[in-house]
Amino acid sequence: QVQLVESGGGLVQAGGSLRLSCAASGRTFSMYAMAWFRQAPGKEREFVAAINWTGGLRTYAASVKGRFTISRDNAKNTVYLQMSSLKPEDTAVYYCNAGNYRSSGYVPSSDYWGQGTQVTVSS
Repeated sequence: QVQLVESGGGLVQAGGSLRLSCAASGRTFSMYAMAWFRQAPGKEREFVAAINWTGGLRTYAASVKGRFTISRDNAKNTVYLQMSSLKPEDTAVYYCNAGNYRSSGYVPSSDYWGQGTQVTVSS
């Protein structure tokens, strides 16, 4: 069982940076791959970035590659999303998920989602 709590969202100007954190409870955190998703108003939730349990494998959506960096600290049961060069189109609620990597890529768990944190980027 894993419970996830996101933090670090806020209002930032275009070109700025934010770091999101996702704190996980549960002793099995290090067994899971972790990911960030986002959902903008009127749009479906979309994949942003994922990281495997060792941190050696990371994947990114094309829209954020080169601007966002996902990382994790298994000792602190926390996964991070460092966001730089933010654009107004990055505005969304950002969600943390615990899941797994398969041959097809990251597969989110339907059971392990955080409550989300709002990121707003002004132009």
